Amino acid sequence: MRERLQNLSRRTLLQGSLAAGGAAAIVTAGVGAGPALAQATGAGRDVTRDKRPVTYPDGLKLGAYDPYGDFKDEAGLATEHLFLPWEDVELGALAAADSYALQRGRNVLVTIEPWSWAKDFNTSPAQLRNAILSGQRDDNMRAILNVLAKFKSPVTIRWAQEMDNRFSRFIWAAWAGPDYVKAFQRMAGLIRTVTPKAQIMWSPRGERTLGGYYPGSKYVDVIGLTVFGLEKFDMLEYGHARSFAESVNQGYSLTAGYGKPVWVAELGYDGSPAYVSKWAQEVAQKRPEFPQLKEVVYFNDREVWPWPRNLGRPDWRVVAERPFLYPLRERP
Repeated sequence: MRERLQNLSRRTLLQGSLAAGGAAAIVTAGVGAGPALAQATGAGRDVTRDKRPVTYPDGLKLGAYDPYGDFKDEAGLATEHLFLPWEDVELGALAAADSYALQRGRNVLVTIEPWSWAKDFNTSPAQLRNAILSGQRDDNMRAILNVLAKFKSPVTIRWAQEMDNRFSRFIWAAWAGPDYVKAFQRMAGLIRTVTPKAQIMWSPRGERTLGGYYPGSKYVDVIGLTVFGLEKFDMLEYGHARSFAESVNQGYSLTAGYGKPVWVAELGYDGSPAYVSKWAQEVAQKRPEFPQLKEVVYFNDREVWPWPRNLGRPDWRVVAERPFLYPLRERP
């Protein structure tokens, strides 16, 4: 594995020993990152040092993708989020991720991206689509599912996220809706067969076009949206700082009619102390206008892709004063 690291993207550096997510806290401990700096969760903390979401006894569940281990001892954290490509991936350490979650009584959300994180990955959208629809990538999916089938922690599988964002870096976002649906249905069939206890998450970004990518009720157990709040972007794009409720409203309104539980599968926010404080207090609150919203999963890392308006890669980390675990690298 070590000899391949020069060709892999930055998120893959974590993948080398374990998958990502909360289990990555084990990796950070192994490289001397030190104890988590985040303070105890609660209202009124210094959001310039710790911007974790505030949780409530009657609020939404909270999960995290947590390579820095800031949520390691978070009481009540419901879900550990892992990210995996299905090519050029080491699966042997996933058992440790399961143990990490199991020891803390947490579920596991696994995002499987149907490509490689290698910098020289050059498969076209059409080539990938055709390979999946013809069954040539079934073994890639099956290899991961065979490992997840052995997990003792409850598992939710999220495949090929944000397909509705035509301007994203994900090559599957260039597919026509019917092609994505066929591909998702094929992968869902494998999930039902190999990991029958796992839940399946369909995860659009929340664009108005998402309906054209819905695979059908029998292939979906839960819906996962993406919601990031960046104050500078809000001001440039909308002329005002948006709230969490305003940001999640479109995606929720477009998916609530499918009758499935809705999560925010990737959540982050950054801006002034006032902006961050407002988001931190709001994201895990139950709201009557979003009755099907059940859980929010924080993305505790720096953005992996530059934002528009020349805003670079926002830093969503809840504790920004520690060094990065790995150098910035380009993603495919």
